[in-house]
Amino acid sequence: MKKTVSRFIKVRCPSCKNEQVIFGKVASDVKCLVCGRLIAKSTGGKTAVRARILEVLE
Repeated sequence: MKKTVSRFIKVRCPSCKNEQVIFGKVASDVKCLVCGRLIAKSTGGKTAVRARILEVLE
């Protein structure tokens, strides 16, 4: 059985260019800490990212 590893993702908000780190499998929607724009949406599995992914952190 293949074990999946969850990771953290560094993203940049398309509106204000704020960078923040989010979890790869969020349980609820994530908004930008500066402007409040929705940057990640919960899908019940992997996160639907609505911002630019800068880096996947180990």
